Amino acid sequence: MKEEVLNEYYITTKELLRLISSLTEKELNKKTKEGGWTVAQVGDHLNKSYALSEVLTGEVKETKRSPNEKLKEVQELFLNLDVKMNSPKEIIPAEEFIDKESLLTELKIKIQWVNDFSKKADLSKLCLDFEIPEYGPFTRLEWIGFNTVHTKRHIYQIKQIIKNLKL
Repeated sequence: MKEEVLNEYYITTKELLRLISSLTEKELNKKTKEGGWTVAQVGDHLNKSYALSEVLTGEVKETKRSPNEKLKEVQELFLNLDVKMNSPKEIIPAEEFIDKESLLTELKIKIQWVNDFSKKADLSKLCLDFEIPEYGPFTRLEWIGFNTVHTKRHIYQIKQIIKNLKL
Protein backbone atom coordinates (compact mmCIF):
# COMPACT_ATOMS: atom_id res chain seq x y z
CA MET A 1 0.00 0.00 0.00
CA LYS A 2 2.86 2.40 0.78
CA GLU A 3 4.25 2.17 -2.77
CA GLU A 4 0.78 2.67 -4.24
CA VAL A 5 0.18 5.85 -2.18
CA LEU A 6 3.64 7.24 -3.00
CA ASN A 7 3.29 6.46 -6.69
CA GLU A 8 -0.11 8.17 -6.79
CA TYR A 9 1.41 11.23 -5.07
CA TYR A 10 4.22 11.31 -7.64
CA ILE A 11 1.86 11.00 -10.64
CA THR A 12 -0.60 13.57 -9.26
CA THR A 13 1.98 16.21 -8.38
CA LYS A 14 3.67 15.71 -11.76
CA GLU A 15 0.31 16.44 -13.43
CA LEU A 16 -0.12 19.57 -11.31
CA LEU A 17 3.31 20.87 -12.32
CA ARG A 18 2.61 20.04 -15.98
CA LEU A 19 -0.66 21.98 -15.96
CA ILE A 20 0.83 25.05 -14.30
CA SER A 21 3.90 24.94 -16.59
CA SER A 22 1.68 24.76 -19.69
CA LEU A 23 0.23 28.22 -19.12
CA THR A 24 1.76 31.64 -19.50
CA GLU A 25 2.05 33.83 -16.44
CA LYS A 26 -0.79 35.98 -17.79
CA GLU A 27 -3.04 32.93 -18.31
CA LEU A 28 -2.21 31.66 -14.81
CA ASN A 29 -3.41 34.92 -13.29
CA LYS A 30 -6.49 35.43 -15.49
CA LYS A 31 -9.95 35.23 -13.90
CA THR A 32 -12.79 33.48 -15.69
CA LYS A 33 -16.11 35.18 -16.33
CA GLU A 34 -17.55 32.96 -13.59
CA GLY A 35 -15.09 34.44 -11.05
CA GLY A 36 -13.43 32.35 -8.39
CA TRP A 37 -9.76 31.58 -8.12
CA THR A 38 -7.27 31.81 -10.95
CA VAL A 39 -5.03 28.84 -11.77
CA ALA A 40 -2.19 30.71 -10.04
CA GLN A 41 -4.33 31.08 -6.91
CA VAL A 42 -5.15 27.36 -6.93
CA GLY A 43 -1.41 26.70 -7.21
CA ASP A 44 -0.71 29.12 -4.36
CA HIS A 45 -3.38 27.43 -2.22
CA LEU A 46 -1.77 24.03 -2.86
CA ASN A 47 1.70 25.44 -2.22
CA LYS A 48 0.55 26.71 1.18
CA SER A 49 -1.13 23.38 1.95
CA TYR A 50 2.12 21.55 1.11
CA ALA A 51 3.77 22.81 4.30
CA LEU A 52 3.78 19.17 5.33
CA SER A 53 7.38 19.04 6.46
CA GLU A 54 6.57 20.39 9.93
CA VAL A 55 3.84 17.79 10.45
CA LEU A 56 5.80 14.85 9.04
CA THR A 57 8.96 15.68 11.01
CA GLY A 58 7.12 16.72 14.16
CA GLU A 59 6.17 14.60 17.14
CA VAL A 60 5.06 11.10 16.16
CA LYS A 61 4.17 7.85 17.88
CA GLU A 62 3.52 4.23 17.01
CA THR A 63 0.00 3.26 16.09
CA LYS A 64 -1.74 -0.09 16.26
CA ARG A 65 -4.03 0.61 13.29
CA SER A 66 -3.32 0.26 9.60
CA PRO A 67 -1.25 3.24 8.39
CA ASN A 68 -3.72 3.86 5.55
CA GLU A 69 -6.95 3.25 7.48
CA LYS A 70 -8.38 6.75 6.97
CA LEU A 71 -7.46 7.17 3.30
CA LYS A 72 -10.60 5.64 1.80
CA GLU A 73 -12.88 8.02 3.73
CA VAL A 74 -10.73 11.03 2.82
CA GLN A 75 -10.69 10.00 -0.85
CA GLU A 76 -14.46 9.59 -0.94
CA LEU A 77 -15.00 13.07 0.49
CA PHE A 78 -12.36 15.00 -1.45
CA LEU A 79 -13.00 13.33 -4.79
CA ASN A 80 -16.74 13.98 -4.52
CA LEU A 81 -16.86 17.17 -6.56
CA ASP A 82 -20.49 17.77 -5.62
CA VAL A 83 -19.35 18.59 -2.08
CA LYS A 84 -18.38 22.26 -1.80
CA MET A 85 -15.59 23.09 0.63
CA ASN A 86 -14.18 26.24 2.14
CA SER A 87 -10.46 26.68 2.51
CA PRO A 88 -8.98 27.18 5.96
CA LYS A 89 -7.84 30.79 6.24
CA GLU A 90 -4.18 29.74 6.63
CA ILE A 91 -4.07 28.44 3.07
CA ILE A 92 -6.25 30.95 1.24
CA PRO A 93 -4.28 32.13 -1.80
CA ALA A 94 -2.87 35.59 -2.35
CA GLU A 95 -5.06 38.11 -4.15
CA GLU A 96 -2.18 39.79 -5.97
CA PHE A 97 -0.46 38.69 -9.17
CA ILE A 98 1.45 35.43 -8.63
CA ASP A 99 4.83 34.91 -10.30
CA LYS A 100 4.84 31.67 -12.31
CA GLU A 101 8.51 30.75 -11.78
CA SER A 102 8.40 31.40 -8.04
CA LEU A 103 5.25 29.33 -7.69
CA LEU A 104 6.68 26.44 -9.70
CA THR A 105 9.98 26.54 -7.82
CA GLU A 106 8.27 26.47 -4.41
CA LEU A 107 5.94 23.66 -5.45
CA LYS A 108 8.81 21.59 -6.87
CA ILE A 109 10.89 22.01 -3.70
CA LYS A 110 8.03 20.96 -1.42
CA ILE A 111 7.01 18.04 -3.63
CA GLN A 112 10.59 16.79 -3.89
CA TRP A 113 11.02 17.09 -0.13
CA VAL A 114 8.05 14.76 0.42
CA ASN A 115 9.38 12.32 -2.20
CA ASP A 116 12.80 12.25 -0.51
CA PHE A 117 11.43 12.07 3.04
CA SER A 118 9.08 9.22 2.18
CA LYS A 119 12.00 7.04 1.05
CA LYS A 120 13.74 7.14 4.42
CA ALA A 121 10.99 7.66 7.02
CA ASP A 122 8.66 5.26 8.77
CA LEU A 123 5.35 6.32 7.22
CA SER A 124 3.29 4.22 9.63
CA LYS A 125 3.98 6.65 12.49
CA LEU A 126 1.06 8.76 13.74
CA CYS A 127 1.64 12.54 13.46
CA LEU A 128 0.68 14.41 16.63
CA ASP A 129 1.40 18.09 15.89
CA PHE A 130 -1.62 18.78 13.68
CA GLU A 131 -4.87 17.07 12.80
CA ILE A 132 -7.93 17.72 10.71
CA PRO A 133 -10.76 17.91 13.27
CA GLU A 134 -13.15 15.57 11.46
CA TYR A 135 -10.53 12.83 11.15
CA GLY A 136 -8.21 13.02 14.13
CA PRO A 137 -4.49 12.37 13.72
CA PHE A 138 -3.17 10.96 10.46
CA THR A 139 -0.18 8.73 9.91
CA ARG A 140 2.59 10.08 7.72
CA LEU A 141 1.28 7.88 4.91
CA GLU A 142 -2.24 9.27 5.34
CA TRP A 143 -0.90 12.84 5.21
CA ILE A 144 0.78 12.10 1.89
CA GLY A 145 -2.42 10.43 0.65
CA PHE A 146 -4.45 13.41 1.87
CA ASN A 147 -2.21 15.80 -0.07
CA THR A 148 -2.68 13.62 -3.14
CA VAL A 149 -6.49 13.67 -3.09
CA HIS A 150 -6.48 17.38 -2.20
CA THR A 151 -4.27 17.98 -5.24
CA LYS A 152 -6.48 15.79 -7.47
CA ARG A 153 -9.51 17.83 -6.46
CA HIS A 154 -7.72 21.02 -7.45
CA ILE A 155 -6.37 19.55 -10.70
CA TYR A 156 -10.00 19.07 -11.69
CA GLN A 157 -10.63 22.72 -10.72
CA ILE A 158 -7.61 23.88 -12.75
CA LYS A 159 -8.85 21.98 -15.80
CA GLN A 160 -12.26 23.63 -15.44
CA ILE A 161 -10.67 27.08 -15.16
CA ILE A 162 -8.58 26.42 -18.28
CA LYS A 163 -11.68 25.25 -20.15
CA ASN A 164 -13.59 28.38 -19.06
CA LEU A 165 -10.72 30.60 -20.17
CA LYS A 166 -11.09 28.93 -23.60
CA LEU A 167 -7.33 28.65 -24.11
